[in-house]
Amino acid sequence: MSAGKPLLSLGLDLDNLWSYMKIHGDPGWESHPTYLEPLAELLEAFTRRHQVRLTIFVVGQDAALDKNRQAFARLAALGHEMGNHSFKHEPWFHLYARTEIEDEIARTEDAIERATGQRTHGFRGPGYSLSRDTLRVLAGRNYLYDCSTLPTFLGPLARAYYFWKSRGMPEAEREKRSKLFGRLRDGLQPIRPYVWNVEGRKIVELPVTTMPIARVPFHMSYLLYLSRFSSAAASAHLKTSLAMCRWGGVTPSFLLHPLDFLGCDKVRELAFFPGMDLPTSRKIEFVDAGMERLKRSFEVVPLEEAARRVPTTAMAPVRDLNAEGALG
Repeated sequence: MSAGKPLLSLGLDLDNLWSYMKIHGDPGWESHPTYLEPLAELLEAFTRRHQVRLTIFVVGQDAALDKNRQAFARLAALGHEMGNHSFKHEPWFHLYARTEIEDEIARTEDAIERATGQRTHGFRGPGYSLSRDTLRVLAGRNYLYDCSTLPTFLGPLARAYYFWKSRGMPEAEREKRSKLFGRLRDGLQPIRPYVWNVEGRKIVELPVTTMPIARVPFHMSYLLYLSRFSSAAASAHLKTSLAMCRWGGVTPSFLLHPLDFLGCDKVRELAFFPGMDLPTSRKIEFVDAGMERLKRSFEVVPLEEAARRVPTTAMAPVRDLNAEGALG
């Protein structure tokens, strides 16, 4: 498979309908409405079409519900890696006490194992949230890698857009979301994979890769949003970002979301979300073209495989968790 090409890890955050409604402050999320069945069908067709395996970051609450069992069985049968995406999927996860973090991660591990037969080795915080205590818990539970960092300066702009779309949200709920999508200085975080030294234990960090130097995102949701204005410009942005990664020796980690596949004709409840004015057919066409571009230049692998290979192939630097400024 793609012998001689540099690595690119591919992951999908399996945020469900209810989790988007909850973050947006919409009523009805407590019944955990889902789009996992149609999404699983689209993902199966997509991964078979492109002959790729990826990491699917699962929310524990979804894995624990019987109504989602068939969808998870379908995805697990395809041979994809399952990752831990917390139990309640609250983007203020970084504010949790250590005991609550431990409970969330452990409950999600158990729910995913029951639903798919897999034990998780990787974690992505909801909303790219990460804290020292999260890394300590992951190290204590022998996780191989984390991938919760998004090194971009655009977090505050994304948060402002989110609040503009969420006018009328109670002040207490707005306060919980006050650090959603990160801070301006997150753009100074490394974009290359590295290793956390967590009090003597090692965890590989695979950042969600942004364009080298400019630190502008190029994950699929961002590209689809750009495509609303110009598909050519969105495609050029991806091409340029990948070329800069190859030129700079960056091992990219490319991120997908369910709403990269599901359009306004499938999920009418999420009209507030960027890019949800696009139909499913147009999204699939764009995502397919993007996937072909990734495969032309990179060997596409799940995140666990990348995490096992990066420390030796890229001479990944080590960052001490307790060093000043390690997590801002």
